[in-house]
Amino acid sequence: MTADVRLRAETERIAAAVGVSLRTVVDSSAALPRWDTAGIVLLGSDVRELPPRRRAPSVLLGLNGEGDSLWQLGAALGAERVAVLPEAAAWLAEHLGRSRDPDPGGLVLGVTGGCGGAGASTAAIWLAQEAAVHGVRTLLVDGDPRGGGLELCLAAEDAPGLRWPDLAGASGSIGTGQLSDSLPIAGGFSFLSWPGSRDRSPDVEPGAVATVLDAARRGFELVIVDIGRGTESLGGFAWDCDRILLVAPAQLRAAVAAARLLQELPPVDTALVVRGDAGSALDGPLIAESLGLPLHGVLPELRGTAAAAELGRLLEFGKRKSVRRFAESVLQLLDDGAA
Repeated sequence: MTADVRLRAETERIAAAVGVSLRTVVDSSAALPRWDTAGIVLLGSDVRELPPRRRAPSVLLGLNGEGDSLWQLGAALGAERVAVLPEAAAWLAEHLGRSRDPDPGGLVLGVTGGCGGAGASTAAIWLAQEAAVHGVRTLLVDGDPRGGGLELCLAAEDAPGLRWPDLAGASGSIGTGQLSDSLPIAGGFSFLSWPGSRDRSPDVEPGAVATVLDAARRGFELVIVDIGRGTESLGGFAWDCDRILLVAPAQLRAAVAAARLLQELPPVDTALVVRGDAGSALDGPLIAESLGLPLHGVLPELRGTAAAAELGRLLEFGKRKSVRRFAESVLQLLDDGAA
């Protein structure tokens, strides 16, 4: 649905290239009869009004130069994905082609901190580690290009395999085996990190991110994305997640910051993880209620965790009983939700 001539032409070209049937309308009244029966609903960024009480649009399409407003509009309209054309043309072609395949692939779980230092990276690592212990094919993705490199927390900076700069030009379709076989492994799970070095890494376009995450979804049962909190990370990674865990310390200021961040997240199922000691189990439901989110667990506050992250010893801490209980309970809730 779009009245933008250029956007319509770009989308028609892509649909024709992959051989899918595309019907274009200019307003919600014309879209209404086909909205709920279409395999995919594509929405132009010129649209501001949707048919009432209908399913969420599959992809919000915009043009290069629209900036952060595109992701804000996507959140307001409840879109499942956002694509910027023509850069994301290859990704959109792949996405449309897969619309004929009923297999959705694995779960993509995003983890982000409600405030700085909330413990999102730590939670993401421990969840990936526990999932791998249970035999789940798991990939941990570093979604924060300004975070210093998640591989440092794993002491795996020398592990052989591809990093994000190696995939900066990815487009079209990446084979699942091609991706999984080329990634480094730590703690029993694969990971894709930004380099843990001082060298400036090349920018990775949202289209390349979407291409890589699509291949990851097809090749792994669980993909955990440490999203980060910056605008670049939220726009480039959060929109490809099926669910999001918001990690926040059991503190008032953290709850306020988390409430603000919620407004920037895409409209997917989001749950809260509270970081704290045993007493936080009482504060957690109150914080969750204030944010309007379900509580998925309490991330244990262990002495020495920050130092362990600096020294690359988080995987050692991940073997502790309290950590395993936390991670296992969260993963069980995810399984229950999927069922």
